Amino acid sequence: MRSLPLRSLPLVCCTFDESPLAEPERVALADRLRALADPTRIGIVNRLACCDELCVCDLTGAFELSQPTISHHLKILRDAGIVESSRRGTWSYYSLNREAVGELANALAPA
Repeated sequence: MRSLPLRSLPLVCCTFDESPLAEPERVALADRLRALADPTRIGIVNRLACCDELCVCDLTGAFELSQPTISHHLKILRDAGIVESSRRGTWSYYSLNREAVGELANALAPA
């Protein structure tokens, strides 16, 4: 049996126009991605992207989850800086931190 000659592949080296993310930026990005790594939290962010703000009671009905469960998810998103909250009386209203979401998109977008 005759063997085919092997060709060597050219070396491919990646070059970056910008320097890679520094350690603190990588840690912050990983924290935000961890906060998003849940279907309910993705759904909450998706709903907040369509509205200026939502009350916890709006989210409780939308996801058929208890108020403490929704509040737990919102706390994780708030701690990661993805959502912001404001209090009015006994209710908390949440909105998307569009700047943080934009930073996520920029960090993950191809150059």
